[in-house]
Amino acid sequence: MSRISSVLTTVVATTACVCVSAPPAAASDPVVSRGVTIPAFYTPPAALPAGNGVLVRHEPLRLGLSLPGLDGRTLPGTATRLMYTSTDSAGQPVAVTGAYIEPSAAWKGDGPRPLVVLGSGTMGQGDQCAPSLALQNPLTLNGRTVSFGYETLAVHRLLATGAAVVVTDYAGLGATDRLHTYVNRLDEGHAMLDAARVARSVPGASVTGASRVAMYGYSQGGGASASAAELQRSYAPDVPLVGTYSGAPPADLTEVMKGIDGSALAGALGWSINGFAQAEPALRRVVEANINATGREALKDISTACVGDAILGHGFTKSTKWTTSGKSMAEVIAAEPAARAVLEKQRLGTLRPTGPVRLVTGVQDDIVPHEQARQLAVDWCARGGNVTYKAVLLPNLGDKILTNHLAPLLTDQGDAVEWLTDRLEGRPTGSNCWAVPARR
Repeated sequence: MSRISSVLTTVVATTACVCVSAPPAAASDPVVSRGVTIPAFYTPPAALPAGNGVLVRHEPLRLGLSLPGLDGRTLPGTATRLMYTSTDSAGQPVAVTGAYIEPSAAWKGDGPRPLVVLGSGTMGQGDQCAPSLALQNPLTLNGRTVSFGYETLAVHRLLATGAAVVVTDYAGLGATDRLHTYVNRLDEGHAMLDAARVARSVPGASVTGASRVAMYGYSQGGGASASAAELQRSYAPDVPLVGTYSGAPPADLTEVMKGIDGSALAGALGWSINGFAQAEPALRRVVEANINATGREALKDISTACVGDAILGHGFTKSTKWTTSGKSMAEVIAAEPAARAVLEKQRLGTLRPTGPVRLVTGVQDDIVPHEQARQLAVDWCARGGNVTYKAVLLPNLGDKILTNHLAPLLTDQGDAVEWLTDRLEGRPTGSNCWAVPARR
């Protein structure tokens, strides 16, 4: 039995299966998640070095989609697997994994080679779903888990500009000492900013402390990049952030819960419950008091699931099936002031972002609802942010089946990369905040 499964089996007997805090097993004890053996690299050491963005360990990483170049260098670049330090939402040190890719393409702009920090969209909660593992294995399909590295396209497009790319796995996704704290804005924002810091110390990296830095993310990654932009001044003023792309950000989790519940990606509701119940005692108590046996089993299964597993196993499930009262999880949390406070603390838009931000949302998006993402642009504008807001106008491609959420990722990606490249080259950009109130 894997370490994660054994911990969850013990915990589920008395809780909602979301309170994992067991000490890490011995480094020789392999971690197996849904039939995938997690490399020993991903097991954090018992003690971490002091500081944020400090390199704990590294090793070469083979990119699953790469080609040999004519000059002997791998295209699109040379990758290094990373473990680095960060700080979680409780203010405690945490090990985060990820990958740095040194591009084969030359940087033709001014100054040292710049860096893009990529926060992946939703991959899941099982360690086998980690974005850095997806770079190595673009498709994992073994009969027990389904994981697809869909961010590879964005990574390759960014590398083609000559910018270096560092991909974060976020807290607990890959690293085997805890559950992934899905859509936790502090954990994700810190992981993004500390990824920018650690990139400077990767052996062979050409980025320096003077390299311009940009943040890129869509969906979960859009929330992570937005959080990084908000937190940069207080948490990482040494990171020279010059631009942020935030696509379809889950800015208001209360509204996002309603969009996800009963959708093809209903499992994402379980990932958020698991993560916040692990990190927030107030929400954990509410979950424990209101979850039924069906809900406990669902949360246990979802805790090791990737996106494919969640769609196949829990797609279109309504959370009313998980509660003792038959109320939805949104209704349960709304009735509990302490639980509401946990989600309100996660709200994006209460701080002015550093540097220019490009915020994109599809008007038909019913998974990460359009209006709450648009409201983030309104809130940032009200706080004096330099915001370029774009509403993607597409026809309704099907209710609650992910198409309305994913289509803007593909249709806008080229423009997003071009916009970020302009910022990395030092070109200024204006805000269209003046027009946001009249836009959808």
